[in-house]
Amino acid sequence: MNVLSTEIQGYAANSSMIRKMFEAGIELKKHYGADQVYDFSLGNPDLPPPAAVKKAILDFGRSANKPFAIGYMPNAGYPETRAALAKKISEEQQMETPAANLVVTCGAAGGLNAFFRAVLEPGDEVMCPSPYFVEYGFYVGNFGGKLVPVPTKLPSFALDVPAMEKAITAKTRAVLVNSPNNPTGQIYSATEIKALAAALKRQSRKHGRPIYLVSDEPYRFLNFDGSEIPSIFARYDASVVIGSFSKSLSLAGERIGYIAVCPKFKGAAELVGGLTLTNRILGFVNAPAIAQKILQSCLDSEVDVGVYAKRRDLMAKVLDDAGIAYTLPRGAFYFFPKSPTADERIFVEALLKERVLAVPGRGFGLPGYFRLAFCADAAVILNSAASFKRAVAAVSGCQPAATKTCKKCRPAKKA
Repeated sequence: MNVLSTEIQGYAANSSMIRKMFEAGIELKKHYGADQVYDFSLGNPDLPPPAAVKKAILDFGRSANKPFAIGYMPNAGYPETRAALAKKISEEQQMETPAANLVVTCGAAGGLNAFFRAVLEPGDEVMCPSPYFVEYGFYVGNFGGKLVPVPTKLPSFALDVPAMEKAITAKTRAVLVNSPNNPTGQIYSATEIKALAAALKRQSRKHGRPIYLVSDEPYRFLNFDGSEIPSIFARYDASVVIGSFSKSLSLAGERIGYIAVCPKFKGAAELVGGLTLTNRILGFVNAPAIAQKILQSCLDSEVDVGVYAKRRDLMAKVLDDAGIAYTLPRGAFYFFPKSPTADERIFVEALLKERVLAVPGRGFGLPGYFRLAFCADAAVILNSAASFKRAVAAVSGCQPAATKTCKKCRPAKKA
């Protein structure tokens, strides 16, 4: 009996390893206890929301007895929410961006789906640097598009702009970048973005239609080393910025985000109109009302980035001591280390036997690597150290006690 479509059957068979590992972790925690399982599978922020969020919720609760307090609003969002977001986007993008250029969405994922529904024809291509967030292929495929990954430069994960330009075809409709990046933690420099913008301008003229530059920025606030996160709007007119507050305000379950269209884009009004329509007809209708109310007074608040910075340093030490090579993430809360085995699934399985939950890199478009989400308590990171060492020893054929002396297992230099 064909319960599902052929496409969804295929998706289900190859569904996200992130969720599979997360669910495996739930079972392990039931069996061994939560403190004996080291879960780095899911980017689920564990820090409580800032105090301003609690105050905003309480303030809303006191006014929730009014008519239509949680009723429908314009599909693009409350005007006051859009106005508050416009001020923030203007500062981040270093360009005055009117509220009319924003649509409030059901998280960044909802924004990406609304955008692709608005601009893609069947067979259109969306290019992205690889490795990339695992859901991108699904979002593009939802509307008949094809995701075209282009490898980044290893080991730094920097953009390979010449390779990206070479991969552009008449079917290329958009280029999707994510900085700070999931899964690598890389931040693309102003030089890289400027070069990419120049390439897109050349290729847009060549093919006779704008190639959109889409910047997915839910981790913009998670910048550990003071690196510049360059303005997309200042460098390319046919651009949109998509973001959310899942991480910065620890509101992942509330599903609140936005799409902002560059004010210099000549088709901005038409695009915003299309995005407002697709936001509705995809079944989102509008972003959650309560979350929109929260944003109006909380946009200048965020969780303590210093906590994540300390966890990054702890995770780096654990990997160093286990002899696992990595490039230090500059943002977001992920490491994307190189596996000690060519097939990273073997090492991820070895980690699982040690009750460490990681995600194979092939799901992100780069076999031979694996992802660790360090949005976990410092104690979880520290207590995982012995498990990492045993897993490395298991796949290398060494004894655990040999990790300090064995040439194959001694700590590798950071890439």
